[in-house]
Amino acid sequence: MIIKDHWKLRDFRIGEARDLEVASPLYDDYFWMSAEVPGDVHTTLIRHGLIDDPFYGHNDQKCRWVEERTWWYRTVFTLTELPSREERMELVFEGLDTFATVYLNGVELGSTDNMFISHTFEVSRELKLGKNVLAVKFDPVHAKVGEKAVSTFWSGFSKERVWTRKNQSHFGWDWGPRLVCAGIWKEVRLQKTRYAKLEHVYARTAEISADQALVDISLELKVWDDARDYTALVELIDEGKDKVAASAEVKIDLSLGLAWDGAAGGILFSGTTGLKVVNPKLWWTHDLGTPHLYKLQVTVFADGEPIDRSAQMLGIRSLELKRRNDAGDPSFTFVLNGVDVFAKGANWIPIDSFIAVVPDSRYSRLIRMARDANMNMLRVWGGGIYERDIFYDECDRFGILVWQDFMFACALYPDYNRNFMDNVRREVEQVVKRLRSRTSLALWCGNNENDWLYEALHAGGEIPHPFYGEKIYHELMPGLLERLDPSRTFWPSSPFGGNDHNSRDEGDTHNWQVWHGNIEPRVFGEPQRQNYSVEGLSFKKFKEDHTKFASEFGMHASSTRYTLQRNIPESELVWGSDEMMNRNKDINHLKGIMLMEGYSGIPNDLEEYMNFSMLTQAEGLKYGIEHYRRNKPETSGALFWQFNDCWPGTSWSVVDYYGLPKAAYHYARKFYHPVLLCAEYTPGDSHMILWGINDTLHTIRRTAEIRVFSLDGRCVYQHSYPVTIHAGDKLRIAEVSLEEMLQGLGADQAVCVLRWENEAGEDNFYYFMDHKDMNFGPACLKVRVNPENGTVTVSAEGRLARMVKLELDEEWVEWEDNYFDLLPGQSRTLRVKQWDGKDIPWNTLRVSALNGAARGCIS
Repeated sequence: MIIKDHWKLRDFRIGEARDLEVASPLYDDYFWMSAEVPGDVHTTLIRHGLIDDPFYGHNDQKCRWVEERTWWYRTVFTLTELPSREERMELVFEGLDTFATVYLNGVELGSTDNMFISHTFEVSRELKLGKNVLAVKFDPVHAKVGEKAVSTFWSGFSKERVWTRKNQSHFGWDWGPRLVCAGIWKEVRLQKTRYAKLEHVYARTAEISADQALVDISLELKVWDDARDYTALVELIDEGKDKVAASAEVKIDLSLGLAWDGAAGGILFSGTTGLKVVNPKLWWTHDLGTPHLYKLQVTVFADGEPIDRSAQMLGIRSLELKRRNDAGDPSFTFVLNGVDVFAKGANWIPIDSFIAVVPDSRYSRLIRMARDANMNMLRVWGGGIYERDIFYDECDRFGILVWQDFMFACALYPDYNRNFMDNVRREVEQVVKRLRSRTSLALWCGNNENDWLYEALHAGGEIPHPFYGEKIYHELMPGLLERLDPSRTFWPSSPFGGNDHNSRDEGDTHNWQVWHGNIEPRVFGEPQRQNYSVEGLSFKKFKEDHTKFASEFGMHASSTRYTLQRNIPESELVWGSDEMMNRNKDINHLKGIMLMEGYSGIPNDLEEYMNFSMLTQAEGLKYGIEHYRRNKPETSGALFWQFNDCWPGTSWSVVDYYGLPKAAYHYARKFYHPVLLCAEYTPGDSHMILWGINDTLHTIRRTAEIRVFSLDGRCVYQHSYPVTIHAGDKLRIAEVSLEEMLQGLGADQAVCVLRWENEAGEDNFYYFMDHKDMNFGPACLKVRVNPENGTVTVSAEGRLARMVKLELDEEWVEWEDNYFDLLPGQSRTLRVKQWDGKDIPWNTLRVSALNGAARGCIS
């Protein structure tokens, strides 16, 4: 029974009301506001018009009072039958954010202090026939944290967050506002079980041979009638063939002892089995094969009577992290089904500041967009949440690996406090048991940047304290994971490894030379120095990086005009205005200016800022990621920062809050393509080197073509190279001098276009000089719109059109391609759709290029 109806909400000042009085079934809540569950306080207040949209303007400052109040939820549900003596009734809250006290029919069931885990209360005796009153009180964070929040221990962005096991970015980050939410953010249900209940199913691939696989299954049962015989039928069903691929009957009779969680107790029993699957269909990332999933179904019996059942999707695959290569040197390579994988992807932050109200469809869209951009890995960043089930469902389904951080980021955490550590232990145990059977889950990581930042800041004298939190990542977590999930690698932190936890010689790294201007390399004991200059934070620094695995790096770019104008007053929609500055939560705005100064030039107005920041981000990520891919196998992964946004701001994301891709998203589809033809070139080089990269399981034989055009469309140089690139390999195809390619043409007047012949893949454009130094001249765009077919045709006339941009005033619009270059005489016909099926607002269509305007007609 899901309890989702008739919820009401009201606030009180601290100490204004007596708890048992408000929780009483007799309390009059007639005039409380209606609330949705799952939900949160802020979105309820928005719906009732009691606060303005926190995303608009500076409204996030106007609603700071919300986090100061005590909030109560109440509802009434009806029970038509009480449990028998053999049955138990449990009240389950999948997510309470965060300091909550639960009451049923006036009885206090208990308090919670962790947003990330579920909370179960045994309520068989407290239930009544007919109406039952459920109340939940949420205390404000500051009232629970108290004086601990003024600790002098280092913590980025806020002090109180380190004492709260909730979304750390709720307290503000350098890409999102402070909006400290509270509420029932996941499902609430009343569930009845008989004799026992199935607590956990742990499934993992143990062996894969040429013609069969062994899948190990462990079952955990909580029993309150131990006089019965418990068995289970475990079935692995190939739904594609509608048949059982393997099955086994299991006795669940190994006692693990008494287990109590508050008032809910029982004896834990376990059972294990192995399923032999003949000729298994393996799960692959989508770029290597088919992410095939079986259905694992478990039915539990007590003395032959079925009492519980669970089902989950499961892929058969082997997955490991290779820390040494064949020569014995350090590596950081994920190996899937025996194949070395180059991880291509991005970092994932919370999908919204108000996570509870996000529909599953938004997760599905974003993860599909990641798949369509040829990403095969997403890193769930450690300052947000352990994601909702739909996230992992879709990663399993679409064939995308998940790097899973635990939720600790950029701070010292109080591992000296017994209560805090007990809370963390419960969190780790529950999270691991919830996610360990996920096929897509590739790695457990202890935290985001804590080890690296502590050592660097301690060396520089900024942190005089011990490394608080170290016991969590280096003692508690590895000990628990050795017992709970020995099938995966645990990595203490990101970045980690080597002499400097951000060493390029070992482990994974965060490249913040670019954007933040960090001076690398450094070693243990040296302070972290920075070079805030055009050269010091240029994206051309990427070419110096020979990391084993780049797990974080990136650059800012503006959101789309639609997103900005929807959230900024018209009078403030000006480059440099206070409202525009408020969109960028990274305090040192000069970094973005210097990055553009070095490549595109400094913008003069809002349109140039949107264009120049998007161009610089896109070209910068392309420059870095193509370099990392050329450096394989020494480098085995590139996960840029960041994929998505939690609000309509200006950030490192490549997809903005309303699902509208920036230029870098469309570039990513090309620079992450499994079969890539690219050039190694930096303006000022005398030669250009052509490379072919093959990340597939098959040898490819193609013809690589290089052409150089003047900006008015004349082809001045052309050469073809037949190539063979073995599976998972790369090839240095040719080195060509600029003198030969330009044929006397000025470098500021030319463009190089790489392509596979026979239109296999997309054209790859390279310019011989930085954008600010090019002499593009005005291009003319001709546009033809066909609303009936949902297409737009764009043609370039006279001169090359640089970064053609198509815009519509609507959210979640998907263009087949965007932010592309067109040679004179070329045309592109592009399909467009709106994810929710809304009509396309053709009257708002704008088509432009950095060096030209559009004229068009509708036909």
